[in-house]
Amino acid sequence: MGSKARKVVIVGVGYVGSTCAYSLINQAVCDEIMLVDRTPERAYAQALDLSHCMEFVHARTKITTGTLDQCGDADIVVLSVGIRPKNIQSRLEVLESAYDIHKPLIGPIMASGFDGIFLVASNPVDIVTHMVWRLSGLPRSQVFGTGTSIDSSRLKTLLSYYLAVDPRSVSGYVLGEHGDSQFPVWSHVTVGGKPLLDIIKQHPARFGHLKLDEIARQTMESGLEIYKLKGSTYFGIGNALAYIIRSILNDEHRIIAVSAVLDGEYGFSDLCLGVPAIIARCGMKEIVELNLTPAEQEQLARSGAVIQQAINSLPLAP
Repeated sequence: MGSKARKVVIVGVGYVGSTCAYSLINQAVCDEIMLVDRTPERAYAQALDLSHCMEFVHARTKITTGTLDQCGDADIVVLSVGIRPKNIQSRLEVLESAYDIHKPLIGPIMASGFDGIFLVASNPVDIVTHMVWRLSGLPRSQVFGTGTSIDSSRLKTLLSYYLAVDPRSVSGYVLGEHGDSQFPVWSHVTVGGKPLLDIIKQHPARFGHLKLDEIARQTMESGLEIYKLKGSTYFGIGNALAYIIRSILNDEHRIIAVSAVLDGEYGFSDLCLGVPAIIARCGMKEIVELNLTPAEQEQLARSGAVIQQAINSLPLAP
């Protein structure tokens, strides 16, 4: 009778934050969602709209609005705040504004007594995740971002079209920056447990036409394509957030490509990159280090250099 309600706070309830809340409600992932926004009226309207879902779902989720100083009892705080500038070509273009927006948020959240997990969706997610980790003082297991989880999903979806299989039968990861320097780890992509590279080699008539470089480009550019056509991406990333939150609250130990603070893994330290990690009730339980080919190691090094340069441009000294 004294069990604690599973509470998720979503800071920033624009397209991504509200879609995350909608996904959590439909999947009955948590007991309570508190919405926080710099425009309280928008948070209230989103909460009211979401509350009208309850008759049509199979479990009730309490929807409230609140402030940063009410995050103390939350299990997870989702950060999905930022501006939507026009005509951007790279997520790194919003770096300066992301720093200015996020820096004032972390202090009040931590002052509330929060000791849960920060899950970052704000772009550029790798740099923002590192920023939140530094500013919060929490262990790296309690601060990570959506990273390349959505990119990995995009890769599997593209391959499912070309191979005529369900995307859930494709296994593999996109590593590195959630941005232009990301790359699929082709040496570890499998379809039904069989390496994709072996499938292509053994069935050249059926699959020899696949251009892996083109698929990698499509994977990387699909988010920008959506942005240019409708102004924002939110369905995919909203569901990715719910997927990660479910793994945390249900202690599922799923392996998900998240933006993680590295401490020696893959040869990096004090740096956030999209890598597969075991996600459980404690947060990021363990980073999974894949055996990369020399070419893949070079790609990851280039991606790490891009992120490091961006981090170095920010005043993040303690």
